[in-house]
Amino acid sequence: MTASAITQKPITLPPVPELMERHKVFIGIGSNIGDRLTHLQEAVNRLDLLKDTSVSAVSALYLTEPVGETCQNRFYNGVVLLETALQPEELRRQCKTIEQELGRPEGYARWSPRVIDLDILLYDDLCLSTGTLSIPHKEVHRRKFVLIPLLDLANPLHPAMKQTMLQLLEQCSDRSVLIRIKETIRTKKRQAAR
Repeated sequence: MTASAITQKPITLPPVPELMERHKVFIGIGSNIGDRLTHLQEAVNRLDLLKDTSVSAVSALYLTEPVGETCQNRFYNGVVLLETALQPEELRRQCKTIEQELGRPEGYARWSPRVIDLDILLYDDLCLSTGTLSIPHKEVHRRKFVLIPLLDLANPLHPAMKQTMLQLLEQCSDRSVLIRIKETIRTKKRQAAR
């Protein structure tokens, strides 16, 4: 409290709102069912609407080969950069909700076709492993369809392996072919510029 020079009475200042810490998060996005571009655009729109979250950038999109069960459509894959105040588990829950709202069943067979896939790849320089979440994502360093779009946005250090994404790409044994497609995902910033 401070005193007014005129009245010498204490003046109570309004509380300063606490600034929430914002985290830099990279999320992998993918779809290989139906209108893949529309599914990815809707997922990015919904990520941007999450509380205390904004989409900063979206990578180019790539046509990629499926992993595991290969008798299915090719994927559109990309990476989204978010700034968020959400903690990792809450962000994971929100991503699962978006997947379900867009038509992905809660339980699905591994490597099966997907309307939408949202995976937290990196969250600041956090290393975390729980029963439901691993950060960095366990497959980041093994997948060109993650590393190449991630490099469109930045070249962060893998917090556990202590190597940049470019270094990991140079060592990656994944020999799949990625084709950059001309379609892009619009962010609110891009839409506002039109």
